[in-house]
Amino acid sequence: MGELRADWRLRLRREDAHGPICGAGVLVDQHTALTCAHVVRHPDAVMWLEFAENSALEPVAARVMAGGWLEEGEHGEDVAVLRLDSPRPQARPAPLEPVLRAGTEVYATGYAEGFDDGMSLWGRIGGVTGEQVQLDAVTKAEVVRAGFSGAAVCTRPREGRPARVVGLVVSWRGDMGELLPEDNRVAFSYLIPVDRIAELSPAVKELCSPDAWDHGFEERLSRWYADPDEDPVKITVVSPGSGKDRSLRHLLHRADVVHRGGDSRPDLADHALGRVSFPVGEYLAYWDWLLGTDRRPPRSADVTPVRPVTVVVDAFDEEPQPGPLLELLSRLRMLGFRLLLVFRHEGGTGWSAARDELLRPALLDHADALLGRLELAEFGNAIRRDVVDSASLDSVTETADLRRTELRRIGALRDPQQQLTRLRSLLRTLRTDLDRQGGR
Repeated sequence: MGELRADWRLRLRREDAHGPICGAGVLVDQHTALTCAHVVRHPDAVMWLEFAENSALEPVAARVMAGGWLEEGEHGEDVAVLRLDSPRPQARPAPLEPVLRAGTEVYATGYAEGFDDGMSLWGRIGGVTGEQVQLDAVTKAEVVRAGFSGAAVCTRPREGRPARVVGLVVSWRGDMGELLPEDNRVAFSYLIPVDRIAELSPAVKELCSPDAWDHGFEERLSRWYADPDEDPVKITVVSPGSGKDRSLRHLLHRADVVHRGGDSRPDLADHALGRVSFPVGEYLAYWDWLLGTDRRPPRSADVTPVRPVTVVVDAFDEEPQPGPLLELLSRLRMLGFRLLLVFRHEGGTGWSAARDELLRPALLDHADALLGRLELAEFGNAIRRDVVDSASLDSVTETADLRRTELRRIGALRDPQQQLTRLRSLLRTLRTDLDRQGGR
């Protein structure tokens, strides 16, 4: 089965953070959530959004964004688009699906009375009723009820195919007008589909675009954050306003230090030094060294971050003086920092210098370090297998020897782009070798 919990499923409270539970909602990006207008009641209300399935995420206040009250007007619907008072990039937003097919098996999780932690009901997409879509339950007990308004209607999650949100629960109807679905002879749930919400809200329409996110980039960058054996310096191009840009903004919170091109270099030095442990009384010596106004402190080789520390420089090509910034970043590399440089335009200011003065030296050093670990891992495994003797000393690190020969060949290449391509390939191979030898 697919993922069970979802950050994007929201429980809504009215009045304040401890007010009564009044419905559900859906987080669609770090700033934006959807719910029903009748849950919010009026466009000036303040709602409290709780991440019911991820207690690590703090609740946040939200209010209807400009143009987000979709209840009124000639083509109005029972929808409110909320703007969070502070973003929640740590939460994975809902994947929206604007295509709705009859017969699709779906479910919704709401917060009916007595079920504050949530309850899920299943059904299938039925027919269209005006701008709403009928949701057919197997039994009347599985028809939605109070507390489900604004809940995401999701496709069934499967392995490798996560649930996708196709609409919002807006109401239920029974033929006898009784308070509970099961007290009526016939009862149905109703939803408003994502594509209809997108027609009414430009913000939602943009998030429904196939290019709204760059999930491949998200996976690569998440892997880079999580694995210290990934390249110690990474350079990427992120066009402003692109899906890749939106994905980057959702992952910037994972960096320890975020610096924007053109901002204060002393601030960057200060924030970076806050992440390392150095001898008492030597802060100014490291500060001066990072900013290039004094020599390298004699004990700087022994100064390392408490854990691998990542620095993201966003919009590096907006830096008016890339040279001094590159020097500072190179010194951070000496202290073991990992760096991500984001260019907003390929070939922008500082591109060649960043490649030649920062990226290539860092990858060459990293390859050498991984080779050293591979040699130790191979030799250790040979000892454990009891195959080390005078006749086998030359062969116990055979794989590492082959890789080191390849590294020397790469180092002799004159074309910088070819060298980088070969280096990245070698690093991938070395990580695989280390996994095979148990060296990671």
